[in-house]
Amino acid sequence: MSFSSNYLTCAGYEIHYTDWPANPSTPERGTVIAWHGLARTGRDMDELAGHLSQRGYRVICPDTLGRGLSQWSTNPAAEYCLAFYARIALELVAQLGLEQLHWVGTSMGGSVGTVCASGLFEPSLKGRLLSLTLNDNAPELAQAAIERIKSYAGSPPAFDTVRELEAFFRQVYKPYGFLTDAQWGRLTETSTRRLPDGRVTPHYDPAMVQQFISHPNDYSIWAHFDALRLPVLCLRGAASDLVLPETIQAMTQRGPGALGLLQVVEIAGCGHAPALNVPEQLNLISNFIATHTPAA
Repeated sequence: MSFSSNYLTCAGYEIHYTDWPANPSTPERGTVIAWHGLARTGRDMDELAGHLSQRGYRVICPDTLGRGLSQWSTNPAAEYCLAFYARIALELVAQLGLEQLHWVGTSMGGSVGTVCASGLFEPSLKGRLLSLTLNDNAPELAQAAIERIKSYAGSPPAFDTVRELEAFFRQVYKPYGFLTDAQWGRLTETSTRRLPDGRVTPHYDPAMVQQFISHPNDYSIWAHFDALRLPVLCLRGAASDLVLPETIQAMTQRGPGALGLLQVVEIAGCGHAPALNVPEQLNLISNFIATHTPAA
């Protein structure tokens, strides 16, 4: 299936998203929002979106404020944070007319989904999410891994050529697991911008790391997790340094875990975060979503 590229104004900013329509030869099964990670773009979700669209789901893949083709914040300290991302999500969902939806979030995208599903930031979102998939994300993240991410995300390198930038991406995103050469190439081309001096750099606003400075506890969201009352699938990269085994254990005892609504699957051969591009991972997610999709 092909997708369309679209723009909406949400919370005063132009937000870009790709829209993957449901395969018209299959029964329509609803909508999935697939939200990318911290320094990435919605195009990371291409394989997942294509997989789900073939199974009857419409898939919306936004670029977060300050990433990809979305506008950059004019007030980074105040707006690069989960509460503001939830406001953007609310306005996106409202303008698309989505009464119910499933959410798949990688890393930061999982945190955005958690705070949306809890309703603590945006009460009108509570109850709209039918299921939540967390791709190597949890309500508590390892501080050492956050420092690692900040070390490269806050000062993105610049290179003379796109091929040099791809080599950088292959190194820093090695924990994603297996990607074909074509997938590495697309990852690079869809997350590259050219600087005024002609060099190329990752396609995001470096000021988005203000989140960790102005909102140092933004990813400590146990209160939101404890408020969840929906099925949750957590995929943990087996070598992840961001989501620790003890955190997963705590999740099984709290919130949806205590209610028997949490499913945890460890993904071998990956760290932070699985690329969601191979059949095993794609089928895990589509089967989970199908289980929690109301009959038409």
